[in-house]
Amino acid sequence: MNAEFDWLTLDGDEEVLWADTPHPYSLVPSFIVGVPLSLVLVGIPLLVGSYLSHKNTNYVVTSDALYRKSGVLSRSVQRIEFDKVQDTSYSQTFLGAQFGYGSVNISTAGGSGIEMSFQNVAEPQSLQSLINERIKRRAGPETDAEGKAAVLDDILTELRAIRRAVEGDEGAAAGDDGPDEGGTDSDSDADASADALEPSDFEFDATTDER
Repeated sequence: MNAEFDWLTLDGDEEVLWADTPHPYSLVPSFIVGVPLSLVLVGIPLLVGSYLSHKNTNYVVTSDALYRKSGVLSRSVQRIEFDKVQDTSYSQTFLGAQFGYGSVNISTAGGSGIEMSFQNVAEPQSLQSLINERIKRRAGPETDAEGKAAVLDDILTELRAIRRAVEGDEGAAAGDDGPDEGGTDSDSDADASADALEPSDFEFDATTDER
């Protein structure tokens, strides 16, 4: 693995799709404030801290999850899998809109607010689109299969109702000529015939998307 990602532990088939650090122009506000203050030595720690934070922050999108690494003296790595992501959004400040950077925010199911933020990254809208695409790839096959199963259940219910109605009419017509004793055999046969319909009689293929 590249030394740049020595902090990143990937699964066997997991691939890096996108990686970046905060946009260089995101340091401009810190320099605007820090340079004048450096004349009285107050701004020097501000400038150094902003630069080190910028250099030690990494964002990675893989085929399975999102990663955020931060920390100057220590290291913090956050990971969120795509199937846990509930919502994404992006925002840009005035300077960000001028220089083409912004922040992408990720919320998870069951979480409280924003769980991860890729701050001051280049082309945030493109990054959000990439993340949303991966979310759909992970959720798509399962969602399609569930939707087809629900439609199949509705079809089976309708077919059973139609068969009962048709065979009930036939039984009533036969009953006019000579009803069976107790009138239960035809009803039992209709119910058994209707219940014989199984989902396997209407097989369908759920196309899966290979990563």
